[in-house]
Amino acid sequence: MRAFIEKNYEKLLQIIRELCKIPAPSGKEEKRAQFCLDWLKKNGAEGSYIDNALNVVFPYNCENSNKITVFVAHTDTVFPDTEPMPFSEDEEKMYSPGIGDDTACVAILLMMAKYLIENNIKPENGFLIVCNSGEEGLGNLKGTRQIMKDYQGRVKQFLSFDSFKLHIHHDSCVGSHRYEVEIKCEGGHSFNKFGNKNAIAELSKIVAQIYSIEVPKIGNSTTTYNVGNIEGGTSVNTIAQNAKMLCEYRSDNSDCLDIMKKHFEDIFYSAKSDDVEINVKNIGERPCEKGVDLSAKETLSRILKDIAEESSGREIQYIPASTDCNIPLSLGIPSVCISVYDGGGAHTREEWIDKNSLKTGLMIALKAAVKFT
Repeated sequence: MRAFIEKNYEKLLQIIRELCKIPAPSGKEEKRAQFCLDWLKKNGAEGSYIDNALNVVFPYNCENSNKITVFVAHTDTVFPDTEPMPFSEDEEKMYSPGIGDDTACVAILLMMAKYLIENNIKPENGFLIVCNSGEEGLGNLKGTRQIMKDYQGRVKQFLSFDSFKLHIHHDSCVGSHRYEVEIKCEGGHSFNKFGNKNAIAELSKIVAQIYSIEVPKIGNSTTTYNVGNIEGGTSVNTIAQNAKMLCEYRSDNSDCLDIMKKHFEDIFYSAKSDDVEINVKNIGERPCEKGVDLSAKETLSRILKDIAEESSGREIQYIPASTDCNIPLSLGIPSVCISVYDGGGAHTREEWIDKNSLKTGLMIALKAAVKFT
């Protein structure tokens, strides 16, 4: 493994450089998907394909298997840019929006596939190696939903490469509900129609009510809410006829999600009147864990913890997160999200990764793959 890593380290860096040149906001991953498919086929990944959800799928020895191990890393970035984003590097680091989350992880996943093919390592029960779409934002885990649908009943366990520090893993998930809320009023001239309902003011009342919610506390659960975007109005001298916002709540406990759902629905309902129209659209749902065999999940977590600690020399911490693992965990499938790099600034335009950490990350990925063959 060490010889493979040293031999292919520069190739790994080059994959990251090339991927960073290809913008891939959620829903527009076509070009990155094509790059990954071409790279896989060039390196011997026969049978690879792009599905309807823009996942790049490499079924490896999966024929007739109902105990498949899935490995994923997502191709989309949180940024809406459709033009190439800035990239730079020095001796120690590489910098680009989305370079860690999840571009470097995709590169590691591709290299893992190359290692398996070159060394003719064939998993007894099959691997599904997936550069998946739609993990970020309003992508709503589209890619993983499609994989779990297409391979329904055939997946034994699920591993995602998607965390920003080598010592941070995730084996429990944070669920969320997301809404687009639009307010419409009569509006009018700010002087002549003074007193008419103002959509911005009415929306502000809703925001204030959301921020007065006392979040539920069940056991050691954590629950949050957020208003992340507001827009509306016409001009400084116009009573706003419309205003819109995006908001969400999150929790690592499904009962808490249900409680928050009622809070939000009550707030939305109370905003309606003869003069105020409110339109609420559910734009995303990420489920919590449900029906997972805890013993099987703990075994998977422990195996990956041991591999990561042996490879990195660090103590691994498990914390909840919202990742592609939400979908399989909600279906009762043991799932863990692990890191394969060190970096910082995730979800900012100053994001960076530590080049040297990629060697450790690739080692973790290769050991995990071999372990589950």
